Amino acid sequence: MHSVIQRVAAIHDLSGFGGGSLAAAIPILSTMGIQVCSMPTAILSTHTGGFTDFHFRDLTQDMRQIFIHWQKLALSFAGIYSGFLGSHEQIDIVKDFILYFKKETTLTVIDPVLGDDGQLYDTMDFSMIEGMRELISYADVITPNITEAEFLLNKKSLTAHQAPQKIKHWTKELSSLGPRWVIITSVPENLSHGTSVIAYDQNFDRYWKVTCPYIPAYYPGTGDIFTSVITGSLLQGDSLPLSLDRAVQFVSMAIRTTFGHNFPEREGVLIERVLPNLNAPVAISSYELI
Repeated sequence: MHSVIQRVAAIHDLSGFGGGSLAAAIPILSTMGIQVCSMPTAILSTHTGGFTDFHFRDLTQDMRQIFIHWQKLALSFAGIYSGFLGSHEQIDIVKDFILYFKKETTLTVIDPVLGDDGQLYDTMDFSMIEGMRELISYADVITPNITEAEFLLNKKSLTAHQAPQKIKHWTKELSSLGPRWVIITSVPENLSHGTSVIAYDQNFDRYWKVTCPYIPAYYPGTGDIFTSVITGSLLQGDSLPLSLDRAVQFVSMAIRTTFGHNFPEREGVLIERVLPNLNAPVAISSYELI
């Protein structure tokens, strides 16, 4: 089925309250002029960061039916963007989806959601790490945080002093598994409380870095926001370093806006207040070649 605008198949969970996942991907990519076709992996009453007793419904069987229907419709996608997956069966569905719908020009972005702060999420186990290692081989772009990179490579946690140089090697190791672009987030900075994003471009054998300013708060869903902007920027034709810069600036702006309102952290960031900035002219870039 022909489309006059770019389409992205977004394979994520959907939280009714609290933002993140599809609640972030849809408005961000839509603001960037890209149509989002949603394949929900699960529906939750709220996201899991900071809320308890939330309702959770697994949609594995529904995913298969959506896949079958989209095949019948002969849909085509400029991008395939995968986030939270709840089981090996869902990983297999995403593999099949990519094999069927990916064309030579299709951008495939996989956020290998596994854990954070050195720990696996409650819904994950070590068998999911193996499945995710195989899935990322189908990607053009992956966006693990530093914890997920550790699990994917079976590495030990790094100190802030070790991090920047070691992460360069990690990005190249992950790229050897298949993806052209590897972006590792939440890399600790040795001389500050801040973090950085470090990326590797396999085609040009180049490493890029963007530093993220420190704000004393933790908002769930910022990783989904970051990867959504990366996806939209690359589809708009931006280079990798400029895409990194746009994503970091947008997330930082959303965090600063939310922090200034003393908004409850567990409710996520107020992206609605900053969405128009996605269409602003490109500002002076802060990326570094390292």
